[in-house]
Amino acid sequence: MLDTLHDPSSRQSPVALSWTGVVRYLHITPRAFLPMRAMPELRLVEGKGIEGDRYMIGREEGFYSHKPEEGRQVTLFELETLVALKRDANIELGPEEHRRNVTVEGVPLTHLVGRQFWLGEALLEATRLSIPCRHIEDITGKAIFDPLINRSGLNCRILQGGTVRVGDAVRNVR
Repeated sequence: MLDTLHDPSSRQSPVALSWTGVVRYLHITPRAFLPMRAMPELRLVEGKGIEGDRYMIGREEGFYSHKPEEGRQVTLFELETLVALKRDANIELGPEEHRRNVTVEGVPLTHLVGRQFWLGEALLEATRLSIPCRHIEDITGKAIFDPLINRSGLNCRILQGGTVRVGDAVRNVR
């Protein structure tokens, strides 16, 4: 799912590929270790984060609160991973339990690091994969760390703020 495919030995032009996904679930966490709260829409603020989320508040304490928020304001997760966990590990994990803000479907998250894309009205840049932390097992009460370790989320920086709603498109810039 790269933007272009090009075989240097070929005389053909590169082939431009595109993708479009959809937002399935939106969540915020007002404080560390509190349950995530489902939202019909989120307001993303450029350079700051998500309105009402613990990282935007700026005085949160707990896991990872001491790290800079650059690139961590929005985290995405694939609906396909929830399906795979049920199929492969017989683990039912709700969209609020994976501890990411946005659950998307049809989006090639592992191929987006270093790329920009639209999430509803907001423009994001994927900065790195979001590997699960072992304390997720304490939060959910489920043995999910090992099955999740190879199924990452995606950390993103907000380049242009805007509203994101359930059902909005997730699309590449080009």
